[in-house]
Amino acid sequence: MQAAPFQKSPLPQSSSATATSSDESFVETLEYKRFVEFCDACRQYRYIGLCFGPPGVGKTLSAIRYSRKEIINKVDPWTAELSIEPPLDTVIYTPSVINSPSRIDHDIRRQREMLAGFARRPLRREAQAALSVLRARDESHRKANLDRQLQKRTEVSSLKPTYLEVFADFAAREKAMADLTTLLLIDEADRLRMTSLEQIRATFDDGSSGLVLSRRVLRLHER
Repeated sequence: MQAAPFQKSPLPQSSSATATSSDESFVETLEYKRFVEFCDACRQYRYIGLCFGPPGVGKTLSAIRYSRKEIINKVDPWTAELSIEPPLDTVIYTPSVINSPSRIDHDIRRQREMLAGFARRPLRREAQAALSVLRARDESHRKANLDRQLQKRTEVSSLKPTYLEVFADFAAREKAMADLTTLLLIDEADRLRMTSLEQIRATFDDGSSGLVLSRRVLRLHER
């Protein structure tokens, strides 16, 4: 896909300099709307896109805003109360200055698994509630057996559905959930060495998501 230049915002410097990714202070400029359209196209058609511009024009803030990364930062991973709608489907990744293909592969996989975990939370809450009911039912049956004559006692496994059947059903439903990541957004892509860039390409080829590389303005020898 053709590279999209990220130009200076037409807004006054004071407005763009103080913008953040929060809803209260982020200013959706014309350049940000162009960035959204660009990312949407890469997502829909599985393009590899290049977004470039000089430092300070808002590439990183736009990427954070588009990916809704601020929501992830606010989530307590140990609670299951949060339901994110619509589901998070964009992975934003900033490689370290010193990077390797194996580290990049590990980090991206971990972030994709984290997004998938958010999507699975409602199903896991449902499973937890259903299994709690079955545990209480089975425990009640065991206690009732103690008051019965030996020949009248019945096995817990005779109760339908069994705990293991319901557990296996929820496990199969969770496993069947597809990877929700539909766009991989790499910020500071100019930090990538050739081998690391090849790893990003391999990740793109193996999945079903689009890819956007965000970096500074191309220098003459890089064009």
